Amino acid sequence: MRFIHLADVHLGAVPDRGCSWSEEREKEIWETFRRVIADIRRNPVDLLFVAGDLFHRQPLLRELREVNYLFSTIPDTRIYLMAGNHDPISRESFYNTFVWEPNVVFFREETLTCVKDEKLDVYVYGLSYHHREIREALYEKAEPRREEGMHILLAHGGDREHIPLNVFALSAKGFDYIALGHIHKPQVLLRDRAAYSGALEPIDRNDLGPHGYIEGRVVNGRLRTEFIPFASRSYQQLILSLHEETTQLSLEDAMKTEIFRRGGQNIYRVILQGLRSPDLLLIPEKLKKLGNITEVLDESSPAYDMQALYQRYSGTLIGDYIGWFLNHGMNETEKKALYYGLQALLETSRTSGK
Repeated sequence: MRFIHLADVHLGAVPDRGCSWSEEREKEIWETFRRVIADIRRNPVDLLFVAGDLFHRQPLLRELREVNYLFSTIPDTRIYLMAGNHDPISRESFYNTFVWEPNVVFFREETLTCVKDEKLDVYVYGLSYHHREIREALYEKAEPRREEGMHILLAHGGDREHIPLNVFALSAKGFDYIALGHIHKPQVLLRDRAAYSGALEPIDRNDLGPHGYIEGRVVNGRLRTEFIPFASRSYQQLILSLHEETTQLSLEDAMKTEIFRRGGQNIYRVILQGLRSPDLLLIPEKLKKLGNITEVLDESSPAYDMQALYQRYSGTLIGDYIGWFLNHGMNETEKKALYYGLQALLETSRTSGK
């Protein structure tokens, strides 16, 4: 037996709205979901689990029809689907009356339901959100039936506002696998027993790292799971170290080289660190034009010799300013205030000829 566990597809999402690549990302989310189905068509699996948030918001009727068509192309795969907190079943939702393909099981109720797959002797448990927030621990009393076979729980949530749950307690009750959704970062909580598959495609700049789905196989009577990277691109953090010889142009060259090495299709948050020349005037907007850059954070500091400057400007406004900071314990925010203020004072001093 072989299955795919995915979640948080968020069809209809428009990541990084307003950025030049935003519209393309909206299309890529749909395309990656299509690629999953196409792969299943070429290399069939027995079961496909979608652990919530297939859509980013209430699906339109035409969108449900599109998804249903895709499911119809893999008729030999049994699909188990639930609504999550982003696409809950509201009173007006098309989920209420939509008729799915025969190979689709949609958990329509907000109470836990069990469906047996007679062909595979697998019991699948799930529910759907009817509200955006559910603070009640709806999975707390979940228990597998006392029947021979494999018992798999689909669960979406895990925080205070979205069905709090204790994965370890649920696993101890005898579930063979807990297919989790809601957390966008892929993570294994219990090896081969419980995992968040993560978002199929990263949805925002905080969804760092690889994304995809989890594949499960029963080998010699034991379940083995593996994370499969599948997203078309990733959000990455790019840290560049500055030094006193760094110039704007050398920084741009270093950044272009690193983006080329990692992949120009990826989306980056750039963080500048290290000690730079006090005379270097950084232009972050020029850096943002070198790729898919969501933001440039300047955490670098000018390489001032504070003691030497304090002695040099002793008895002046600049000396008093430096002295106040040196005589107080400084956190990172206060250090930045010292550097920015000192740079302004020194520039004023130079232009006034003092």
